[in-house]
Amino acid sequence: MAKTELRSEVGIDAPPARVYAVLTDFGRYHEWNPYLTSVRGELAVGTKLQLEISLPEGKTYELVPEVTQVIENTELRWRSQVWLQGLLLAEHFFQLREHAGQTRVMQGQDFSGFLLRFSGNSLTLAARGAVYMNQALKKRAESGA
Repeated sequence: MAKTELRSEVGIDAPPARVYAVLTDFGRYHEWNPYLTSVRGELAVGTKLQLEISLPEGKTYELVPEVTQVIENTELRWRSQVWLQGLLLAEHFFQLREHAGQTRVMQGQDFSGFLLRFSGNSLTLAARGAVYMNQALKKRAESGA
């Protein structure tokens, strides 16, 4: 089965609690987030979220992933599948850790399944979108907004 892992990391001059607060304030994503432009739902393990992902210079996708991990100030993780299991599975996560007075944020996206081979440049755009989001998250968390 085809598998692709995307990773993007950023250092933020703000404590993990501040970065986590920005990441979990879904109602304000439209104000700052160029990649995950809309997230609705309760952030609790086992619940479903409604996501709108806007790829840079690409399409907008709507997904309904299940939240699989919530550790306050440390990690968020959700997983979605397209159609039937095995066709396309996507997992998205954020890991926060304090390091040398900064919060290091690792954003990851893992894709697997048969349809992955037909993704074209969507994975490249998803990787770019994650970088744009990380930079916007840094700006937002450091501004205190």
